[in-house]
Amino acid sequence: MLKGLKSAVVAGTIALAGWATPSVAADAVIGVSIPAATHGWTGGLNYHTKRTIDRMKQAFPNVDFVLTTSSSATQQVNDIEDLLARNVNALVVLPFESDPLTAPVKAAKAKGVFITAVDRGLGEEGIEDLYVGGDNPQYGRTAAEYFKKKFPEGGKVVVMRGIPTAIDNIRIEAFEEALKGSKIEVLDKQYANWNPDKGFEVMQDYLQRFPQIDGVWAGDDDAALGAIEAIRQSGRQKIAVLGGSGMNKVIKLVIDGHDLVDADIFYPPTLIVPAIELVTLKFATQAPITGRYVLDSPLITKGNAAEYYFPDAPY
Repeated sequence: MLKGLKSAVVAGTIALAGWATPSVAADAVIGVSIPAATHGWTGGLNYHTKRTIDRMKQAFPNVDFVLTTSSSATQQVNDIEDLLARNVNALVVLPFESDPLTAPVKAAKAKGVFITAVDRGLGEEGIEDLYVGGDNPQYGRTAAEYFKKKFPEGGKVVVMRGIPTAIDNIRIEAFEEALKGSKIEVLDKQYANWNPDKGFEVMQDYLQRFPQIDGVWAGDDDAALGAIEAIRQSGRQKIAVLGGSGMNKVIKLVIDGHDLVDADIFYPPTLIVPAIELVTLKFATQAPITGRYVLDSPLITKGNAAEYYFPDAPY
């Protein structure tokens, strides 16, 4: 379905550019449920979500939106129940955590709500009608290939996981699979919640327990910044820090030739944009949009970093 979805996005772009007063086939209410801006990536997510909803309202005034932001999985469950009480026709959900959100989203699906899962996915396959996210297996493989190339003669690496979600599991499994047969030794894996403070704490623990660490896969740029600070305070040097998501601050470190950061993995919060656009087009134009829309997760290096650097963006 990817080709069809790309066609739908192109069609939507043409429609937005050419319709001053669009013709809407039917009224619809789209519920959007995302995590609150608890760190940089979700801050960017909230920014792009609100901007996209505003643009869709202007283009399709008979399609309404209800946006909720949740600071915990429990709150998000309650938010989705509230959205159902408002009789939404569609739900665009980026789960705070995968497993706790699976049952309430499945209940929404049973009531005939069109389900779009974004980024983190759900704990059970087949619930969503549409999935929009990054290439999470590629994300894990990209990290593994980076360390294999960085340390061809072998190296000791520590890993910071994200939060317990489907995408974290997929990334870690792909990372471990790609390392098989290599000389890279993974000393430990701990959850750092994609958070700079937790990343700092986990990295401090690693530094105290392991006399040799050649690299750290922080899994996320916020956690990477915490890891960098912990390394700085420890006085340890020559530890390669690989984050992920494409934060402007981290990409600038790559561009400037930072001594600990020479690469990053691209996984932008802008993936919420096509999710909302596609669902809006489905109800505004009655387009039969289902399937998977997956964005690449390439390695960002000094040679291509300028292509991914947007200093005016919020993340």
